[in-house]
Amino acid sequence: MVWMIISGPAVVVVAAFATLYLAITIPDPVLPTEAMNPRNAIENQGKLEAAMAPAMQARNHASTGVVPTPKK
Repeated sequence: MVWMIISGPAVVVVAAFATLYLAITIPDPVLPTEAMNPRNAIENQGKLEAAMAPAMQARNHASTGVVPTPKK
């Protein structure tokens, strides 16, 4: 019966050390400074809108039920 009380916190401690190991060995990559430059925001906004077009069409189709016509 005691092993049930001790095993819960022991599993949490082992998981914490596993998470610490992963955090130290696989760090997140540093973003380039160009990504945060406000002058590139206008250029990036156009690219973002073009990339999100299929998702926006699907969302609008799901909410209205009208099939969008492709632009030529």
